[in-house]
Amino acid sequence: MSSLPLPLDDPADQAPLAERLRPRSLDEVIGQAHLLGPGKPLRTAFESGRLHSMILWGPPGVGKTTLARLMADAFDAQFIAISAVLGGVKDIREAVERAQLARAGGRRTVVFVDEVHRFNKAQQDAFLPHVESGLLTFVGATTENPSFEVNSALLSRATVHVLQPLADGDLREVLARGRALLGAPPFTTAAEQRLIGYADGDARRLLNALETVARAAGSAGNAIDEAALEKTLGDQLRRYDKGGEQFYDTISALHKAVRGSDPDAALYWFVRMVDGGVDPRYIARRLVRMASEDIGLADPRALRLALDAAETYERLGSPEGELTLAQAVVFLAVAPKSNAVYTAYNAARAFVAKDGTRPVPLRLRNAPTRLMKDLGYGEGYRYAHDEAGAFAAGERYGPDGVDLPRFYAPRASGLETRIADRLAELRSLDAAARKPD
Repeated sequence: MSSLPLPLDDPADQAPLAERLRPRSLDEVIGQAHLLGPGKPLRTAFESGRLHSMILWGPPGVGKTTLARLMADAFDAQFIAISAVLGGVKDIREAVERAQLARAGGRRTVVFVDEVHRFNKAQQDAFLPHVESGLLTFVGATTENPSFEVNSALLSRATVHVLQPLADGDLREVLARGRALLGAPPFTTAAEQRLIGYADGDARRLLNALETVARAAGSAGNAIDEAALEKTLGDQLRRYDKGGEQFYDTISALHKAVRGSDPDAALYWFVRMVDGGVDPRYIARRLVRMASEDIGLADPRALRLALDAAETYERLGSPEGELTLAQAVVFLAVAPKSNAVYTAYNAARAFVAKDGTRPVPLRLRNAPTRLMKDLGYGEGYRYAHDEAGAFAAGERYGPDGVDLPRFYAPRASGLETRIADRLAELRSLDAAARKPD
């Protein structure tokens, strides 16, 4: 294949730039050093000749499809690609038939399922017997957490490899390769950083934008600056990018403004993120987190309102749905604050990790069978509703042999002020009931 630059208006080559630049060997792959570096999992699999089923989990444009194709090439295996968005059981059946024919001819088969999380349980289960029999090697690609989106049976038969967004240095290398292939003009430093920020770790997004900009620039030869990017990409090139306004810095600023009860600053950072093209669903998830971490039981309505805002956005979409998220931002900012539950949860986790596993006391165990009753399960349990105030004063509900720390310490804020009073009353009753005569 010629490495000479292709004319930007050459009708003979209609393949997208990202496809023309797809690596033909493992050494051409940019990024993913944690998987492809010397001695790393996928590099070892390629070099050892041991083909295995896997799930490639990562954001768009980081090489999932490329790695699947390279794997098939490295092992001279038949490569069958299925899109879970468009495919179904018929496609799976046809893939199995083709794999059987290939095996009869002494050749292995790699079945690549893009967006595997879109397949339902029955469709995912259809691969199981053929993976177990060795008829085919299954490679699934997903942008979603496979722990939640891939059936446990299929997940247990595949190794999960996590792919990372491409770093800025990786994207610069991708950009250089793309420019060389297209014979495109150079970019100013600011424009290059702007384009890399816009790509946000996605090589395909970067190359698609490069192709658009290069075609607009033509053969003028002048360096492409930020003004040219704005003129060519328009609304695609949002002002929010990793080059100028760091993504995590901005979400941190939003979170801290909410925590600091400043609705104006919180709205400002929220609008900055929306204006910059951040997926509002991501912001919605962060708002739910803020409701639990920073408000908690000081105002339990905050969590419900954040969830309602997220659901409403799903119904309305953009741009109408952003208003309900803005409503949640303001409510969370002005709500009373307490991180008591957050602190208590972390303290309990630390205690359990250090303390180990203690048995559940017999009195607290359920006794659904006669044998369990005979063994003393449930014996001595005090049913709180049968006692004064529906409270079994003096009863202990933790493991025997240990006095649990008081993980939860409500703050004097909002509803937690009343919760603190109630807990003080109950603890006083406990102390009196446990006091020796």
